[in-house]
Amino acid sequence: MIKITPEDLVRYLYNETFEQKTADIKAALQTDMNLRETFEKLLSAQQSLNEINLSPGPQAVNKILKYALKK
Repeated sequence: MIKITPEDLVRYLYNETFEQKTADIKAALQTDMNLRETFEKLLSAQQSLNEINLSPGPQAVNKILKYALKK
């Protein structure tokens, strides 16, 4: 059996694996419940990251504007 690492799962999650590795991971996910659990945790983490607000808050914007006025 081919060893699948958490790093392999992350690459698979982001569609960055080669064709053979993708096939190996898909097969392993069907039979290895521990690997499947790890993958589901990574998938959940990825979905959580997509929900993060990446905009600066109003306080940060105001501080930047105040600093810019000093120059």
